[in-house]
Amino acid sequence: MAKIEEKVEELITNTIQNLGYELYDVEYVKEARDYYLRVYIDNEKGITLDDCELVSNNITDLLDKEDYIKEQYFLEVSSPGVERVLRRDKHLEGNIGKNVQIKLFKPLNGKKQYVGTLKKYNENSLTIEIENQDINIPRQDIAQTKTIFEW
Repeated sequence: MAKIEEKVEELITNTIQNLGYELYDVEYVKEARDYYLRVYIDNEKGITLDDCELVSNNITDLLDKEDYIKEQYFLEVSSPGVERVLRRDKHLEGNIGKNVQIKLFKPLNGKKQYVGTLKKYNENSLTIEIENQDINIPRQDIAQTKTIFEW
């Protein structure tokens, strides 16, 4: 995780928890010419637009005061969604035994995308099961891992 993301997470976690939410993730990215600070929140009841507005209003002054981000940026607060990106070990841990989609930077065994049941992970790889066969995928080759919502 980038240094800015770590600093922001440390700064806003208590405020978000005191409001009754869990901080799911923090992402700082540049898209085209603009920078975005994305804060993903969650709770057992789900997230509404009002929840996002409440959190945004409560962390804006903290972020402005600390001024970790020198570039002009857009703050976005949202739910991680139904199909969640799994960027951290805690996300992976909570999804052992569930179906995930893994997109790769380069093909592995001729494929750039796999869908299977997340069996285990470590610092070097993820293991998924596809049709009773375990496949180990090096973490360095993974572009994105996310949950799959069964409609």
